[in-house]
Amino acid sequence: MSRADKIREAFAQSHGAHWHPTDAYTRAVWLGVGLVVGGMFLHQVELVLFGVPLVLSVLLTHTPRGTPKVDVRPVPRGAGMGVVHTVAHLDGADAEIAVVKLPGGARAVPAHSPDLPVEIRRDAWGPGVDLRLDHLFAGPDGMHVYGPIVGVEHVRTILPPVEHHPSGPLPPRPAGLVGIHRSPRAGDSTELRDIRAFQPGDRLKRIDWRVTTRTGTVHVRERHAEADAEIVLALDTRADVGADVADWASPHYGATTRPGGSLDRAVRLAASMAAGYLRQGDRVALTDLSRPQLNVRSGVGRRHLMRIRTQLVVCVQAAGWSSRVALRRLPHGSVVVLLSPFLDDDVAELAVQTRKHGHVVLAINTLPMPLEPDAETPWGEVAAEMIAAEHRLRLRRMAEHGVAVTREC
Repeated sequence: MSRADKIREAFAQSHGAHWHPTDAYTRAVWLGVGLVVGGMFLHQVELVLFGVPLVLSVLLTHTPRGTPKVDVRPVPRGAGMGVVHTVAHLDGADAEIAVVKLPGGARAVPAHSPDLPVEIRRDAWGPGVDLRLDHLFAGPDGMHVYGPIVGVEHVRTILPPVEHHPSGPLPPRPAGLVGIHRSPRAGDSTELRDIRAFQPGDRLKRIDWRVTTRTGTVHVRERHAEADAEIVLALDTRADVGADVADWASPHYGATTRPGGSLDRAVRLAASMAAGYLRQGDRVALTDLSRPQLNVRSGVGRRHLMRIRTQLVVCVQAAGWSSRVALRRLPHGSVVVLLSPFLDDDVAELAVQTRKHGHVVLAINTLPMPLEPDAETPWGEVAAEMIAAEHRLRLRRMAEHGVAVTREC
């Protein structure tokens, strides 16, 4: 930046939240005084007659008072993606004209006009700026202005959307005494578990009279109990990649994640699956594979769903590569839903070890397929095919060890 640009920027910053004369006011002063003085020295009455009105216009102009401002009605916190409508209220004080920079462009309106409708559009979830109304107020005859003022940024965090998805496999072991899933524990549900000989303490209403009559010994019907499921949503936030391999090394600007990328798909699926499981009364926990300090303990209810959706945004904001992944303190017999693009062997090995420890593991592949090779290099197609082949081998190895694998989400 040159010295002249720095001076110009400093001069522009000095015109802030106060009334100050415009360039028209300055030109009127210098031109009017110059014409009057020049006419007197040159004995030209015409110059004096041209300059006097300019001088009088400056002398008769008064500096406006008051503090004009622009207020915006806050957007509801629960509003999601898409178009949201709100209004901007103008308090012009002594101003006559207001210029407000709306999302659709700058607009000049009377300073005391009614509320201005404002349309806000957000197409991505996560934290972002909804609106910033920069504004400028002009006094009578345009001799004084207030501003320009940089508006306040109205920030809002949009939680990941909840979509309808199947809940997936459920654990055979209970995490509570009441639920909707089958348990190996005997109970009072309607699903038959076994028919066995009568034992002291069995209820008489459970006697199977048909088997008892045929065998000559008393037999009872034993049924499965119904229990809650313990769900652990394990999120891999180490990489956020799209279908285009050429863009993997370049950062993405303008949104929390790459639209349609692996992390965006993982977060959307995690929020939707959490909503589905919690709707059934199951207990759901959230785990960040590389940052355990961001984990959310298991819980139930609508508030817990809001907690999980909010923490998903926090996990994405802290996303970054990590050399280690881990699942800690898993409840016995729980279902682990692992959402990852499976670009390395560590997360695949973690899924296999978790399955060997007796947990039900559902591996959801979030890598966008098919991959698009880099067209700017002659090895683009070969590199993309090698990545895809290694990816298929990881998914196949997990499936061979009992992990339920989804090829594409």
